[in-house]
Amino acid sequence: MDVDTFVVEMEHLAPAELAEDFDAGKIGLIVEGKRNLKTICCALDATPAVVKKAVAQKADMLVVHHTPLWSPVTSLTGPTASLMRDVLSHEMNIWVMHTNFDRAGRGVNDCLAELLSLTNTEPMSLGLTGDCTIPVSEIARRLGGPVRVWGKITKPKRLAVVGGSGFDLSIMMDAKALGADAFLSAELKHSTYRSAPMACIEATHYALEAPAMERLAKNYGWKFIADPPVISVLP
Repeated sequence: MDVDTFVVEMEHLAPAELAEDFDAGKIGLIVEGKRNLKTICCALDATPAVVKKAVAQKADMLVVHHTPLWSPVTSLTGPTASLMRDVLSHEMNIWVMHTNFDRAGRGVNDCLAELLSLTNTEPMSLGLTGDCTIPVSEIARRLGGPVRVWGKITKPKRLAVVGGSGFDLSIMMDAKALGADAFLSAELKHSTYRSAPMACIEATHYALEAPAMERLAKNYGWKFIADPPVISVLP
């Protein structure tokens, strides 16, 4: 596949105009490499481990959700230099689809809703709310990792989900207006919970977003590279 054909397909899948303003300049083709794409890999993050695995598989394109270059690069040193050295020396492209893929049809939040069997879903400013028929223990099992429950709830009736770090009080008020009695996202702050209008279910960032990237890879016949965080839960 020619890289231009790939770009057109990805822009159709997750248009850049869906992205938040802070993603300007941080999505799309952020690293240019080979023009002809034979092998495409996909992951949540372009971590050093992921990049090395992609290089080992002779990937011409690495598709990720989070850019490895969040801030303007004024010098190439340290970990960034090491990462880019591997990418550039193998002429590997990197394509990023972040908040535009969160909002896209069949994107991150739609994938979460499908994974958790939510029905009668309604969109929020970010994420969605739907009827839930499974308990928190089953939510954790399907996400494949531990969750923390803030508040007293074991089986939500209507669940709001926001992939990634989405514990924002304005979004939570949207969820409440749509009848949600629980809110699932990642990286909950103590101060936010204290003002939360409903119970909060905190999962890992990876567990909420990796399923969409894995499904994306499967749909396109790419190679998915798993790189989950190592977490220990102590009594």
